[in-house]
Amino acid sequence: MNHFHFIKGRLYAEEVAVTTIAETFGTPVYIYSHATLTRHIKAYERAFTGFPHVICFAVKANSNAAILKLFSSLGAGADVVSGGELFRALKAGIKADRIVYAGVGKTSEEIALAIKHRILMFNVESMEELQEIDRVAAGMKTKAPIALRINPDIDPQTHPYISTGLKKHKFGIPIEKAIECYRIASAMKNIKVVGIHKHIGSQLTKISPFVDSLKRILALLRELRSLGIDIKYLDIGGGVGITYNDERPPHPSELGKNILPLLKNSGITLVIEPGRSIVGNAGILVTKALYLKQGSDKKFLIVDAAMNDLIRPSIYGAYHRIEPVVKTKRGKILSDIVGPICESGDFLAKDREITQVKQGELLAIMSAGAYGFSMASNYNSRPKPAEVMVKGKDFALIRKRETYLDLIRGESIPDFL
Repeated sequence: MNHFHFIKGRLYAEEVAVTTIAETFGTPVYIYSHATLTRHIKAYERAFTGFPHVICFAVKANSNAAILKLFSSLGAGADVVSGGELFRALKAGIKADRIVYAGVGKTSEEIALAIKHRILMFNVESMEELQEIDRVAAGMKTKAPIALRINPDIDPQTHPYISTGLKKHKFGIPIEKAIECYRIASAMKNIKVVGIHKHIGSQLTKISPFVDSLKRILALLRELRSLGIDIKYLDIGGGVGITYNDERPPHPSELGKNILPLLKNSGITLVIEPGRSIVGNAGILVTKALYLKQGSDKKFLIVDAAMNDLIRPSIYGAYHRIEPVVKTKRGKILSDIVGPICESGDFLAKDREITQVKQGELLAIMSAGAYGFSMASNYNSRPKPAEVMVKGKDFALIRKRETYLDLIRGESIPDFL
């Protein structure tokens, strides 16, 4: 459930008309619902009540400081994949001992920063990375807590670009090499083995891949303990999908119901890394119609948002429902909804049936809270959009719209030019 709804034909975010926000801050603009964000975090907490767990929000899904601050106030941790995300999480007040650090390319500087702040653990992607963490920790005269990310070779049945749990992917250590790698890690002087990590992909709409991969990991857990390697944390990753169109993804309670019985008497603390399922349907992108262009074979509705603002349709062929912000009784048209960028791949929807929209009217691109602004760019030298959070009848700017001066900040022209 989200808190975007129509009242007398007008779209509202909680108790605020979307037209009011667009008139105040312009377009394109991202709008997030405080109530939806809160509801989704609490749904995960309830799903695992009674079992030791840490909910680590996947910062890559949406890294706005206000959103991270809200999650921090609700007791959430963070799953980070860069030094920048670690910096953001800490600045938002998320406790370091509730932060896990994944990603295949951690630099020595990023590793040192994480060790300095005493994060919960590194999710280590390779033996080469493990050696680097050991070296950096030795230089800091300490031990670094780690889990090895194990690739269980389970098909998550999702888009190939967001699938991460098969042998052919760059992520993790093959499960058949896990025991050998854990033996090596346990012998390192500046490494403290504390966990196992797995994450098989994103936008999963079935429970079975979670269950199948967990069973493989639990077999590994039992074998490690038989060898005297103590495992305290089991990080099952994230990946629960959301409804973009007609998907029927599992609710967090269904996930808990299916995996908690497998963990009975395991003596571990569960780490979960939800991202999209918390922020995806908590945000929309509002855009303004510029032109309706009649091509030789089809119509093009040109709007002021583009692939630099929301790239998912362009790179994944992803579907986002698109609604007029103010409903009318006009007829339907079949159109591509496209942005101003000079690329044929700049589209928000292809061959979409939509109520005819006039110049200057607003459209809402739904389910845009995850991997929307966080993947935005300045391509074609387009300033990034504003972000707004709504709470009940109140709304506030949580990121200013960029200006043209922001586009050149940090650039310099050398004296020899």
